[in-house]
Amino acid sequence: MDSLIESVTGYVETRIALLKIEIKEEVAKGIARALVYVIMVAVFTLFVMLASIAVAYKVAEWVGGTFGGFAIVAAFYLLTGVMIYLFRDSITEKLELRLEEKMKKKKE
Repeated sequence: MDSLIESVTGYVETRIALLKIEIKEEVAKGIARALVYVIMVAVFTLFVMLASIAVAYKVAEWVGGTFGGFAIVAAFYLLTGVMIYLFRDSITEKLELRLEEKMKKKKE
């Protein structure tokens, strides 16, 4: 009887240790993915900023003033932000549906 209890106790301890290892692996994967996304967002943000500056200077050449070029680029971003704000509910719904589909595919 004692050996059976020892075996069950050993099994439970082993399962707990295995779960801890699996959880650590999943956390490490999640953190690695998050860091990659953060780096991608940072690089994309830099690209958009520098491209915007370049476009603003080019537009400034066409309109004849640096202020005008930057104002036009700023107005474009303002218009884009307002459009996103106005359609935020439909955008959110579409994103939710796509994320749900991706999550279902990963589980299968």
